[in-house]
Amino acid sequence: MIMKQVIVAFLSVFTLLLNAQSVHKRDQSAIMSLLSLQVKCWNTGNIECYMEGYWESDSLKFITKSEITTGWNATLTRYNEHYPDKNSMGVLVFEEIDMLQMNLKTIIVMGKWTLQTTTQTNGGRFTLICRKISGKWKIIVDHTS
Repeated sequence: MIMKQVIVAFLSVFTLLLNAQSVHKRDQSAIMSLLSLQVKCWNTGNIECYMEGYWESDSLKFITKSEITTGWNATLTRYNEHYPDKNSMGVLVFEEIDMLQMNLKTIIVMGKWTLQTTTQTNGGRFTLICRKISGKWKIIVDHTS
C-alpha cells in the first residue's frame, strides 16, 4: 500500500515538473522571506514561530526518511519531542534554494539544510510544496531527508 502511494506521488510530481514554469520574482521573494523567517525563528529557539511557515491544517504532511507526520499539531509535537530546547535545535542554515512554479498558487522549493549543534553537524536535502493560501505562501508538504 505504501509503495503504491509513493509511486502515485512520484508520478504526480513528475507530471507537475513537466508543466513547471519559472518563478515570478514577487513569489520567489515571498518564499525566500518565509524560509528566512523560519531560519531566524529556529535559530532563536522558537519552534512555534518556525511553524508559522506551515499550513495550519490537519492535511499538512511532514515526511522524513522514516515516517510521515500528518497535521500541523502533530508536526509541532514531533518538533517539540525531537528538539526540546534551544541547545538541541542548534543553528540551522538553508542553502542551494531552487524553485519551480507549478501554477499561480503552487511552488515546489528544493534545497539543502545543515543543522550544527554543539556536538554534531547534520544535513540533507528538502523538497517543499508551497501553496498560496489567503494571499500568503505556506508549506503544505515538507519532505526532508
